[in-house]
Amino acid sequence: MTDGLLVISPCRDESQYMRQTLDTMVSQTRKPDLWLIVDDGSTDDTPEILKAYAVQHDWIQIITRENRGKRAVGPGVIDAFYAGYNTVDVDQYAFICKLDLDLRLPERYFEILLQRMQDNPNIGTCSGKAYVETAHGLENERHGDETSLGMTKLYRQSCFKEIGGFVREVMWDGIDCHTCRMHGWIACSWDEPELRFVHLRRWAVARWVFIQDVCAMVMDSILWVPACCLCWPVLCTA
Repeated sequence: MTDGLLVISPCRDESQYMRQTLDTMVSQTRKPDLWLIVDDGSTDDTPEILKAYAVQHDWIQIITRENRGKRAVGPGVIDAFYAGYNTVDVDQYAFICKLDLDLRLPERYFEILLQRMQDNPNIGTCSGKAYVETAHGLENERHGDETSLGMTKLYRQSCFKEIGGFVREVMWDGIDCHTCRMHGWIACSWDEPELRFVHLRRWAVARWVFIQDVCAMVMDSILWVPACCLCWPVLCTA
């Protein structure tokens, strides 16, 4: 497909928010040609919810992985992503998106992003901007403009292949954008009303999950020095 869109969503225990993501994906003006959702060993109601949507929409397919017994920051997410990626002929798709299941997307989200990538062949990866709901309304998560956001990374397949895809490391979602620029591609995101999506899992919560995951990594490996360096600024702002 010259404009085919493949979306891959790694997920684990997302029953609290995933229906909102699923509903806004079903409502997109430009739906994926294939949406692979990789259930990475969920122990909550995630499998049942996914099954209900997959039965109704033939462009949604579910891949189930065994529960490894713990979360795995960085490498775990990317391993789950590739568990989906490696099951399909990716050459059938000109665009690929890694999408989290704790988002509420505007209905023209993919339509607009794909049009901008088609208008500018130098854009390798892009996204909209993340907002969180507060008592005072929506608040910007304040990500830079020269990056695509990790929770919804839309890639031109040729760029994704050229940079070697995602690395199985902590901070994978920053490394890829730097690699894009090194290869002459543009990585970007836009803060516009029709491209603003709601991040349903507040950063305050996700931050502590991140800390717990890195602490587990510290206990299991010799990477305690770089792990502490990662955790310290997060702890200071918690």
